[in-house]
Amino acid sequence: MFEAFLHFIWKYQLYSTSLVTEAGEPISVISPGIHNRDSGPDFTDARILIGNTLWAGNVEIHVKASDWNLHGHSTDKAYSNVILHVVYEDNIPIYDSNGRQLDALVMKGKFSEKIYHKYYYFLNNSNWIPCEKDIHYVPPEKIRLWLESLLISRMERKANELKALLEPNLNDFEETFYQALAANFGFKVNQQPFAMLARMLPLQILEKHVGSQFQIEAMLFGVAGLLSNDFNDNYPNRLKKEFEFLQKKYGLVSMQAHLWKFMRLRPPNFPTIRISQFAALINKSSRLFSAIIETDDPKSLISLFDVSAANYWNDHFTFDKPSPGQKKNLGTEAIDNILINTVTQMLFLYSISTGAEQYRDKALALLSAIGPESNSIIKKWNILGIESTNAFDSQALIELKNRYCKLKRCLDCSIGLDLLKMNSKG
Repeated sequence: MFEAFLHFIWKYQLYSTSLVTEAGEPISVISPGIHNRDSGPDFTDARILIGNTLWAGNVEIHVKASDWNLHGHSTDKAYSNVILHVVYEDNIPIYDSNGRQLDALVMKGKFSEKIYHKYYYFLNNSNWIPCEKDIHYVPPEKIRLWLESLLISRMERKANELKALLEPNLNDFEETFYQALAANFGFKVNQQPFAMLARMLPLQILEKHVGSQFQIEAMLFGVAGLLSNDFNDNYPNRLKKEFEFLQKKYGLVSMQAHLWKFMRLRPPNFPTIRISQFAALINKSSRLFSAIIETDDPKSLISLFDVSAANYWNDHFTFDKPSPGQKKNLGTEAIDNILINTVTQMLFLYSISTGAEQYRDKALALLSAIGPESNSIIKKWNILGIESTNAFDSQALIELKNRYCKLKRCLDCSIGLDLLKMNSKG
């Protein structure tokens, strides 16, 4: 037996109505209380009729009554207002910090065994998601409502993670967006060095050189530590010379070049290409977040990120090594990734910080205008019959898989709860 399962049974009142305490007093649950996930009793503000007395207070739940002592509740004043001890097995008498003996409600035999067997199956099967063989029993509209809730929770969590950047930047949204955008440009492999680059080279310096993509690129490559070699080509030598001048002017410090990873990356994703594209984006609009705030049409917003690396990179992926000619545009997939993982999250943070709901709505509309992600998680959901039509759907499904299914949090999942409640009778 699992304590979390007993919480579920109590919370949703999936037990027999003929309840009595171990002392023989009849019980009628007026309200099971509010589920408390922090420290203190498991349910607060419960209202329970025990015998002829209506009690208001807290409920504590354990698998065994002796867990009360094991958890130190017998000396904890926070548990002095417990009005009922709900247990699966009443193995010993227990007392609160005032020496008062608590009566117990034994739940064993008071609920359908089918519901517990289903929960045990969810916890112990090795399917891709615990309810893989059952999810088709849940009505699509209920799944849709749950996915919408998950998407909002995901966006709020991601926005609050970005808040860790906003505070040290003294609530400067432009600088914060610049740093978050830089980290996103590194994608997974070079996320950390790109984030370091943005911290070492503030936007306020780069925006002084808007109009010269070459100077912006020189500073980015120089601070990235990628201009320390001797080069054969004219372009990197010009970048190096320009950086040496700007480095002295602004007191810039360079990173170690070895921090950048090239191995196991497709050449279009090399940090050299991404840095040049990033320079083009900053040069296009140094106040990019302001432009995002002022742009209502999702298509126009997407067009803000339509940039290309400098011409030198048309036939190079790294300095001094020619490659077949190809313009290095920031592709659709990369733009979608940036919109999903930086732009919409910053809009949510801006909405939370300002209280302006329209920016939250703008973020959701943007997610709905972007095609669904194509990764192993989304492909597997498609196989199970849960399809994505846009990034709104795919982000919600990623949240469901990673934050619920993978962790076997069926009791916290609306889909899991529905499936378990289907087994609550008989």
